[in-house]
Amino acid sequence: MSDKRTIDFRFLAEPTDVNFGGKVHGGIVMKWMDQAGYACAAQWSGKYCVTVSIGAIRFIRPILVGQLVTLKAKVVHTGSSSMHIFIEIEAGDPKLSKMEKTGHCLVVFVACDEKGNPVNVPSWQAQTEVDSALEQYAIEAKQAAKSLDARLHQALPPV
Repeated sequence: MSDKRTIDFRFLAEPTDVNFGGKVHGGIVMKWMDQAGYACAAQWSGKYCVTVSIGAIRFIRPILVGQLVTLKAKVVHTGSSSMHIFIEIEAGDPKLSKMEKTGHCLVVFVACDEKGNPVNVPSWQAQTEVDSALEQYAIEAKQAAKSLDARLHQALPPV
């Protein structure tokens, strides 16, 4: 049986993906993150899912045209209807066996019914120390986002 918790996307970076500096555009990488995250969340929940947030994005090194790119997405925390997906991005020359980490992020999705209402998702439980650390990372990111949102709403005038 396959692991419904993880999914890998693999493809070659194309010339149409580059920015003016000749590297893969950050916006393209963010699109890939959202796509890999969606596939992982939909696979886990068996439902249509919507993106709530993409955070903790870190670009570590550029991705070059022609490199093999892998996005490794995995569920690291679940709520009643939400799923936190941690995504690691690697890239390298497809002729060589060495892939280098190029970035990571944390994407949150909510599973929805046909009318767009949130629905329950299967609960996920950490099985290893790495799982526990990633889940704690997701929980802390969620708490930090809530705190920052509260401060922002206090600072902004009412609409």
